[in-house]
Amino acid sequence: MMSTEGRGLVLEENLLFEQSQPGRIGYSITSLDVPAACPDSSLIREEIAGFPELSEVDVVRHYTRLSTWNYGVDSGFYPLGSCTMKYNPKVNEAVARFPGFADIHPQTPEALNQGALELMYNLQRDLCEISGFPAMTLQPAAGAQGEFAGMLMIRAWHEANGQKRHKVIIPDTAHGTNPASAALCGYDVVTVASDGILSKEAIAAVMDDDVAALMVTNPNTLGLFEADIREICDLVHERGGLVYSDGANLNAMMGISRPGDLGIDAMHFNLHKTFSTPHGGGGPGSGPVGVADKLKPFLPAPYVVKGADGYKQEYNCPQSIGRLKSFYGHFGILVRAYSYILSMGGEGLKRATELAVLNANYIRARLEGEYDLPNKQRSLHEVVFSEDALQNECHTLDVAKRLIDYGYHPPTIYFPLVVHGALMIEPTETESKQTLDEFCDALLAIAEEAKTSPALLKQAPVRAKVKRLDEATAARKPKLRWELE
Repeated sequence: MMSTEGRGLVLEENLLFEQSQPGRIGYSITSLDVPAACPDSSLIREEIAGFPELSEVDVVRHYTRLSTWNYGVDSGFYPLGSCTMKYNPKVNEAVARFPGFADIHPQTPEALNQGALELMYNLQRDLCEISGFPAMTLQPAAGAQGEFAGMLMIRAWHEANGQKRHKVIIPDTAHGTNPASAALCGYDVVTVASDGILSKEAIAAVMDDDVAALMVTNPNTLGLFEADIREICDLVHERGGLVYSDGANLNAMMGISRPGDLGIDAMHFNLHKTFSTPHGGGGPGSGPVGVADKLKPFLPAPYVVKGADGYKQEYNCPQSIGRLKSFYGHFGILVRAYSYILSMGGEGLKRATELAVLNANYIRARLEGEYDLPNKQRSLHEVVFSEDALQNECHTLDVAKRLIDYGYHPPTIYFPLVVHGALMIEPTETESKQTLDEFCDALLAIAEEAKTSPALLKQAPVRAKVKRLDEATAARKPKLRWELE
């Protein structure tokens, strides 16, 4: 049972188990018009002890009420740094629901599937143009699987050249999935420290003939562009290594800088971030990977090609790393991303990047001073503050919890790990100055509360339906399901 305050009353929000009343039924089944089946008794489940008895309206009202408690990008500003939780234009949703896209069966013969294949082919070409890579696979189902695919291709390329390299260099400002992807491919991870920006000297100090690749996030998780990336790529290439770029932060480069032109050999996209398709709630995602010419033979099979007789999926790929996913990735997300690209056009994509960078720097300018800014380089799409300027033993977690009282979803906190008490904010290009001002006003008010009313921050949230949890106990002894007393 949860308590929530409303209009001076304490309202009890009962769980479905607590709403149960004996004899209530939420369904009706018509009489059988065929002989009843008699399965083996071992296949029949016993009655579930304590299973709630509810009417249809009980269940509908319960879940509808819960849905109004959820926070999403359609209900408010979502400043979730490094995840690009930006508004999803509804035209993309409408296009993805066209029957020819939404209802098509993945085993439809190619001759009857030309529209879907043409869309995928055109999306491959568009992503190649945006990123500067000559070849593309749309198959990976998420960014992390895209990383995995890219590293598998890099490994396959080294093996095809008779090399058994076993190390991957990863800066401390890379995304957290990068080390896992390298390890899954059998590599030892070599972590390189950076001072906000990765230096050529730091890479040169660890680069040797055992290094298969450098995995770099650019812009990195501090929202900073790796200014020496061209020289760093040259340095890695001179020793026979390749460079993989995590493209999750492409929202800061789209239409302005192309990773393929900077010497990158492989990069994954997050279509569910940069290209404004639904993100969060467990998915779905999409992580296409663009590659340089040298890696094209190793692309996952199949990929879409255009021939004299139309479009088809190419399976004749003897050096391919193989299939990554059944059928062809998350097709609905591909449709949404293609719709976004067509509706925005080249100039629109560039303008989106410019506004994303402008918005992040506007927040930076308004909050700097009240919140500590550990890195002084110009921010791109996101800005990372630390908790060091907060007073009276208030911490980043307290700020995040208090933001809930002001009606905002908290931004990313305590990541990246290289910043003490990190508060990472990414406004994206979709937010107005009015929204940003209201959000900054809330954060400035919270900084003032840290000075004058620190106890209030440490109790927050005080207006939410669920008050502050004992997070240590929740992490160590999670109670993941309701249990009958």
